[in-house]
This record gives sequence, structure tokens and C-alpha cells, in this order.
Amino acid sequence: MAVRTPDPDPDDGFGFDDEPSANANPAWLTDIELEQARRRLPMLYVEAVPVITDGSGQVTSIGVLLRSTPLGEITRTLVSGRVRYGETVRDALFRHIENDLGPMAFPLLPVSPTPFAVAEYFPIPGVSAFHDDRQHAVSLVFVVPVTGTCEPRQDALEVTWFSPEEAASDTVSAEMEGGRGTLLRQALAHLGLLR
Repeated sequence: MAVRTPDPDPDDGFGFDDEPSANANPAWLTDIELEQARRRLPMLYVEAVPVITDGSGQVTSIGVLLRSTPLGEITRTLVSGRVRYGETVRDALFRHIENDLGPMAFPLLPVSPTPFAVAEYFPIPGVSAFHDDRQHAVSLVFVVPVTGTCEPRQDALEVTWFSPEEAASDTVSAEMEGGRGTLLRQALAHLGLLR
């Protein structure tokens, strides 16, 4: 009987999960099984663009994570991670927001979240606007208001809050990894904030 261990790599390439023990989640994949699955199947992810709103519900700030890659590069990214077997999209979204922004972020998630975009990441650059060296991944992307204090956890170095204008800049887009600058602009357009 194989011992199931958590993926020692970041859960999504960008953040670590607090994985349950093998007994609590027998469907969890070993490192070898995960690598094999990534070569054969698209992996399902969720991504979140955290926002802060004012009293009238207008978005005033957009949160972007600053991270260090395994190669030591500093990049910007979004809250992101895999959906586990048997886990709802809503639960996965909540888990990754808490993992990246801390337990006091207090995200406002609807009962039945609907993504504003679906992004397909490919290991071959140029197939789409999104790239992931390791795999073909399909990501459901959400805008999520947060009402609490965001303290980065896992491998995030900080959460940077940009005004909508700053978030739409070429500078921020160029710092985003894997094509996420495109997702950030799509989120701004979805919110009616892209000028």
C-alpha cells in the first residue's frame, strides 16, 4: 500500500496547502501520481482577484501577491490553487484565499460563486495567453471582496493593494507571471474599471 503524502511543491505552483494526512484524504496523489496526472489530464484550479470596496460597493483597491519562485525570481500573481477531489469550487476558493491572505481576510463569497473568466494554461507558450510549464490547467477566475485584514501566508511575501488605475498599468502586467496580467485586466474590465 502506497503512502500518500502532500505535494511538496507549491499546491498550484504559487502557494502551499495545509494538506490533510493520508488517512483523512485517501484520494490525494503522491508526487509521482501527480506528475503522471499532469502529463495526461487538465488540472482544475481556482484563482481569485481580491478587492476592497467602499461603502457604496465601488472597488477601490485590487490585491496582488508578491512571491518568490523556486528559482529565486520575484513575481506578482493572484490567489490560486488546485481544486481537490471531492471539494466544491466554493470551498477550494475559500481555502486558497485563507491560505494566501490569512484567516482574517474575511472574503465575501456567494453561496454559488460564478467565475468572470475561465483561463486555460498550457505548457507550450503561445497556445493561449496563459502559460504553465508543468501542465495543462483550466482555471475558474473570480473577483472576491475581502473585508478583513490580509496578512500573506504560505510563500507569498506580501499583498500589494493597487488602485484600479495602477492595476491596469503595463508595469504591473509585466510583473505578473504566466499571463496573469491579462486576467487582472479582464477582472478590471468585468468590474467596469478598465479605461
